[in-house]
Amino acid sequence: MQWSQLKQTLFIRYWQPTLPVIAAGILAALFFGLTGALWAVTGEFTRWGGHLLQLVGIEAETWPYFQIIGLKGTPLDRIGGMIIIGMFLGALIAALWASNVKLRMPQHKRRIAQALIGGIIAGIGARLAMGCNLAAMFAGIPQFSLHAWLFTIATAVGSYLGVKCCLLPMFRVPIKLKKLNRQPATSTPKPANKSQFGTGMLLLAALLLTAVGIYIQLPKLAIALLFGALFGLLIERAQICFTSAFRDLWLMGRTHMANALILGMAVSAIGVLLFVELGAVQKLQWAGPNTLIGGLLFGFGIVLAGGCETGWMYRAMEGQVHFWWVGLGNIIGATLLAYCWPVVAPLATQWPKVNLLDQFGHIGGLIVTLTLLASTLLLINLWHKRFFKRIPV
Repeated sequence: MQWSQLKQTLFIRYWQPTLPVIAAGILAALFFGLTGALWAVTGEFTRWGGHLLQLVGIEAETWPYFQIIGLKGTPLDRIGGMIIIGMFLGALIAALWASNVKLRMPQHKRRIAQALIGGIIAGIGARLAMGCNLAAMFAGIPQFSLHAWLFTIATAVGSYLGVKCCLLPMFRVPIKLKKLNRQPATSTPKPANKSQFGTGMLLLAALLLTAVGIYIQLPKLAIALLFGALFGLLIERAQICFTSAFRDLWLMGRTHMANALILGMAVSAIGVLLFVELGAVQKLQWAGPNTLIGGLLFGFGIVLAGGCETGWMYRAMEGQVHFWWVGLGNIIGATLLAYCWPVVAPLATQWPKVNLLDQFGHIGGLIVTLTLLASTLLLINLWHKRFFKRIPV
């Protein structure tokens, strides 16, 4: 079988959202078991904001928020830093393999403002809730932390409000159409860009060699780099975006990505429980008003910006400049929340960290989590049916 035929089979015919999202869920559980850390990004992005402030003489390390999450060393010294670097590299490698790296500018200045403001709102919400669509949802629910459910519900509501807001006339911009030269139809697929594919292979080889070198002295950092690269490959090739999962559900009634995410979390929850039984310590957060408010802001912000944390990362690596602004907004928003933490801290720290495994026992906690996920799946598909019943045939 030729490479083009193999790629057609693997990445087009059988490569649907469900399989890669389930794979991401398995990897997230395995990563937790090997390192004791979560697949998460916004906490580390907040630290990046702190480091930038340090460069201009601001002692961000003295802020109470950084006393909680830490600001020592550099991204190269932390698991969170290495997993983000790995995600960027993995997404870039996948985009290069697909010949999908091309500088693409926003069509309208209004989109840049929308990306930046939406990113800031999402960054504030994610840090207020102590997690984004990863740590407070996809990796948080399998940790059996009640706060993740509160965040997910609030994010769904916030994304619905975001969709309604983005439908307002002020957010609509004229589409610029380009005149194309007419060419005869052909069944011959466009040949891959060998230069981009080769660059991707060289980058992969360099990443693997670097990981091997790091593993000798700092195995957890090497594992974080490799897992980050795997996550990056998955999210770019499968176009895994939580924003599209929520937005498509409300706007078009589409459930493909939402269903896949639920199945991924279910599989991940089983894996996490196995590691907890072996002695791994869960990652829990406060189940307080901070989670609900943060989820609302996050859901609204990601729809306004057009991308969540996973979405903007892989799209930025593809060369979509719009999402560079989303990422910048995320870092600014998260850093602003870190600065304002003493004001909003009571919304979080005065509330308990509720562990469903403690409340219902290990088997009971798993059953409750899987039941809630199944119920969510049922509600999503009921919405799907109701949505299309309203559309006249």
